[in-house]
Amino acid sequence: MGQEETHSSNTWWLQSKALTSSSPQFLCMGLNNVYTLKLWTALKLPISLPHWNFFMKSCPEAPLNPVVSPRKTELRIKKIMEKLDQLIPNRPFTHVTSTTSAKQSRATILNPQDTYCRGDQLDVLLEVKDHLGRRKQYGGDFLRARMSSPALKAGASGKVTDFNNGTYLVSFTLFWAGKVSLSLLLIHPSEGVSALWRARKQGYDRVIFTGQFANGTSQVNSDCALFLNSSTELCEYLDTRDQEAFYCVKPQHVPCAALTHMRSKNKNVSYLSKQERSLFERSNVGVEIMEKFDAITVSNCNTEKTAPVPKKCKFGMTSTVPSGHVWKDTWNPVSCSLAPIEMKECLKGKFVYLLGDSTIRQWMEYFKSSINTLKSVDLHETGKFQHQFGVDLDKNIKIQWQKHGYPLVGSLNFSVKEIEYLARVIDRIGGEKNTIIVISLGQHFRPFPIDVFIQRALNIHDAVQRLLLRSPDTMVIIKAENIREMHNDAERFSDFHGYIQYLAIKDIFQDLNVGIIDAWDITIAYGTNDVHPPQSVVKNQINIMLNFIC
Repeated sequence: MGQEETHSSNTWWLQSKALTSSSPQFLCMGLNNVYTLKLWTALKLPISLPHWNFFMKSCPEAPLNPVVSPRKTELRIKKIMEKLDQLIPNRPFTHVTSTTSAKQSRATILNPQDTYCRGDQLDVLLEVKDHLGRRKQYGGDFLRARMSSPALKAGASGKVTDFNNGTYLVSFTLFWAGKVSLSLLLIHPSEGVSALWRARKQGYDRVIFTGQFANGTSQVNSDCALFLNSSTELCEYLDTRDQEAFYCVKPQHVPCAALTHMRSKNKNVSYLSKQERSLFERSNVGVEIMEKFDAITVSNCNTEKTAPVPKKCKFGMTSTVPSGHVWKDTWNPVSCSLAPIEMKECLKGKFVYLLGDSTIRQWMEYFKSSINTLKSVDLHETGKFQHQFGVDLDKNIKIQWQKHGYPLVGSLNFSVKEIEYLARVIDRIGGEKNTIIVISLGQHFRPFPIDVFIQRALNIHDAVQRLLLRSPDTMVIIKAENIREMHNDAERFSDFHGYIQYLAIKDIFQDLNVGIIDAWDITIAYGTNDVHPPQSVVKNQINIMLNFIC
């Protein structure tokens, strides 16, 4: 997944220090504006997009808001981890033959019919068995249910209920009429899920980083990571309030402040046994259980009955499973309705902040291609990963995209001169009714222990909470993760990791008045299996946002 270069806004303090066992030194990094005042004044924008200056001094923070104690944050992380652990029991196995087999498992349609009616629910009973045909006595398999009609460009996810005894109920809501194909994939057996969960907790080094430091007219490279077990002198890039840190081995005779760029690569390390790794070979991932099932026929029965039109989509509406369906390449939610919105009129007078990974950068690219009067502002950066800003002076539309802070996984060098955590970005936003913030993160966190993601999500939650206290009219939207390529390095990037993060972020933000775009369910319905789905999917995600705000 490509990574993003960014600029930040206004001043915040990030503490950086060279760490040794005997003589710690502190280096604070302030942010000063380097961009032209005239441009931003003309655009009526806050003076922003600065670079870091470095001062050899200690600079403790004086935040405007009370700091959540590290101990309290640890307890919040522990509580979420306990919930997740309950969902994923330990399932050791002695031989692959005792793990769940898609081929041996049996799916049965309950109360089968020659023709079904649109709106009906079709239920499938799944009994899972191992490779020797023996009935499993426990659940926990990572399954994905989907119904589709490719000719109609229609699709929806199915609801999977795990009875934790080797049986599952898979329920499909028949949203449309026509020939409908049913799919039930065994993404990973329960034993594989257990192995991935255990392995994820064990190490930070499945992806390693190389930092580039400026040294006069040359560059010096050094190892960097979220955690470094090293006896050598380290540079610690620490957010003192939120207690998030990133480390580099300090190059000789080069100050920590000279870090300019970063790239990553996969390290040849695994926390899975050889037998466990065999569960994630290509032929064992995403295996169809309902392969021999014919398509069913769904008709428009009871046409005289007209279903009530649901209310327009807005914040705080009940979440359902599935949350909607695709028909004629258009997303249709279950609990509310989406109206066609004229984009430019909807965004008139609004400032849209797109914060996160490259899946939300896709939104920025869609806006630029769809609004011909939205002009990109040259921020004097190069490369695909640069901070992006667009403005429509006639309609007073401002849209910007900014990547999240470490970790960022990408083989190409990206600038970290102005990298910052999203909680800090949100803290600087004044907010009001014409301010829209869309946040998306998760893909880059999959290779690392889950507590890194949980802590980041909690810090962003707290920043959003502070924003809504001072500016309750601000509209904040969380875009969940997309599903991604199914056969792409399961230990690092499996959708199982994404699903756990999806559950965690919904739990963390449930107490705030924010909008949720269920990109997880949407991308299952579309059947994309691509971290960067096609423009038609991006368009429908954006249409949900437009309905939220207009």
